Amino acid sequence: MFIDPLYLVFIIPAFLLGLVAQILVKSRYKKYSKVISRSGMTGAQAAQTVLSVNGVSGVGIGSIAGELTDNYNPQTNIISLSQGVHSENSIAAVGIAAHEAGHAVQHAQGYSPIKIRTAIIPVCKFGSWLGPILIIVGSIIAYSAGKAGYRIGNFLYLAGIILFATVALFQLVTLPVEINASRRAMRALESSGTLESDELKGAGKVLTAAALTYVAALFTSIMTLLYYIIRFSPSRRD
Repeated sequence: MFIDPLYLVFIIPAFLLGLVAQILVKSRYKKYSKVISRSGMTGAQAAQTVLSVNGVSGVGIGSIAGELTDNYNPQTNIISLSQGVHSENSIAAVGIAAHEAGHAVQHAQGYSPIKIRTAIIPVCKFGSWLGPILIIVGSIIAYSAGKAGYRIGNFLYLAGIILFATVALFQLVTLPVEINASRRAMRALESSGTLESDELKGAGKVLTAAALTYVAALFTSIMTLLYYIIRFSPSRRD
C-alpha cells in the first residue's frame, strides 16, 4: 500500500499532538480521580449545582457506561455522566460533570457559538465521509481519463475539499464552545464553594487537558485540509 510521503509530513505532527493530548487526559484523570473533594459532592450533584447557580432547570442528569464518555444532549436535554463521574466525589468527577453542565447552561442561555455548532453538525457529518470519497474519485478520474475527464475529476476533487472543510469549521467552532463550558463550570464551582482554590486548580488541569484534545482535533483537520489543497491541481491538461 502506497502512502504519500507528503501526507506523512502533514499528518504525523497532528498524530503526535493527538497522542500527547490523550495521554495527558488519561494521566490527569487518573491522578485527580483519586483525590476526593472536601465538599463530598458527587459528579451528579456538582452538575446540578452548576445548573442551579445559573438558574437553569429541567435538565436531566443520568449515568452512562464507559470511561470519559460524559456528554450533554441538547435534543433530550440530558447530561449523561460516565460511571467514574456520576456517583464519584473526586475532583476529576466534579470538574468533568460541571463542564457538561456548562454545555447545558450554554444552550439554556442561547450561547451563539453552540448554536452555530449545532446547526453545522449535519453538514459536517455529511462532509466528513463524502469529502474524502470525492477527493479520491476525483483524483482517479483526473489522472486516468482524457481532457474532459480531467476537468470532471478536478471538479469532484474541489467539491470534496469544500465538503471536508466543514469538518475543520466544526472543530474551529467547537474549541471556543468547550473552553467556554469549562469557564462556566469553574466559575460556578468557585462561587458555590463546591471546590476550594487548590481543588479548583486540579479540576482545571483535567479540563485543560481535555481542551487540548479539541486543539489536536482542529490541528488534524486543518493539516489534512491543507494536504488536500496542496495536492489539488486545477491546471488544464492538454
